[in-house]
Amino acid sequence: MRDETAEQPAPLRSGLTTGSCATATSLAAARLLLGGISADAVQIVLPKGKQVQMRLEFCRLTDDGAEAGTIKDAGDDPDVTHGALLYSRVRLLSEPGIRFNAGAGVGTVTRPGLVLGVGEPAINPVPRKMISDHLTLLAAETGYGGGFDVTVNVEGGEALALKTMNPRLGILGGLSILGTSGIVRPFSCAAYIASIHQGIDVAKTNGYLHIAACTGNASEDTMRRVYDLPEIALIEMGDFVGAVLKHLRKVPVDKLSLCGGFGKISKLAAGHMDLHSRHSSIDLPQLAEWAAAIGADEALQQSIREANTSQQALAMASAAGIALGDEVCRHALKFARSVVPAQVQVEVFAIDRQGGIVGHAGGFA
Repeated sequence: MRDETAEQPAPLRSGLTTGSCATATSLAAARLLLGGISADAVQIVLPKGKQVQMRLEFCRLTDDGAEAGTIKDAGDDPDVTHGALLYSRVRLLSEPGIRFNAGAGVGTVTRPGLVLGVGEPAINPVPRKMISDHLTLLAAETGYGGGFDVTVNVEGGEALALKTMNPRLGILGGLSILGTSGIVRPFSCAAYIASIHQGIDVAKTNGYLHIAACTGNASEDTMRRVYDLPEIALIEMGDFVGAVLKHLRKVPVDKLSLCGGFGKISKLAAGHMDLHSRHSSIDLPQLAEWAAAIGADEALQQSIREANTSQQALAMASAAGIALGDEVCRHALKFARSVVPAQVQVEVFAIDRQGGIVGHAGGFA
């Protein structure tokens, strides 16, 4: 029986997306204009029907409309926008309809390949629908026959966006207003995975059919050195190699180069789609088996099984003339090919901490 003690960690707390924040602040500002109601909180309905109450930092009239703001609460998720002030400014229009604008700290789409067209404010489709649904209902309730001009802003958003994939995706000037459910699930990394998918989409749409998916800065530098690929063709996948491989089933490219540290590539070789230590571990006995398959004697196999790290195992194999890096890449290549469509040519690179190539398998015709 589990010991019920105070030391047990509390459940992780969910938060609300920037799309939910934009919906709440747009509704509050519009309600002030149409009903004269200035509130310190507002209730919205999320896409799956759940009602949530959101606290407002301010709700006030402006020279030509109204504005309301809230502090983004991402719960226990390490979200770059957590704690940021998001506010919407609303003006009334004579004609029906809703017009969206990117205010301070919200980006604008500058490259094709995203779900939004070039020149559009980076307010994604679900947040747009959430805002539209709430404002349309408010108009019906108040008998208002005109439309709304909605400008969404994020204080400090331009600087925060530099910590995201937006510049690489061609979303310039600030953050994206995101969300599909309205809720941020702690450590779900949904936004990061979505940015990986968007990166592949943008690369292909702009004619780059050779992409390199990399686990970090060192592997990106290696791919730049090997292929001189532009930034748009470099996909920062982090630990989410599965997000790359699975998306290529829907959006195949001609050539895929996978590059990462030896330890992470060994996890891919073992069939793991998430390379983070929370979800997969380096299998030293498996490394020993692979070393044995290419000539390692029993003493070396035992040393590999007892190694402190994968890097130590690799160093011992290299000292004995055993090309363990290449063998691991061959197994990683085999697994990757089992996931992506047959027409996608794949290769795998493993690197050391200095960015030196310690293993390679596959290649392009």
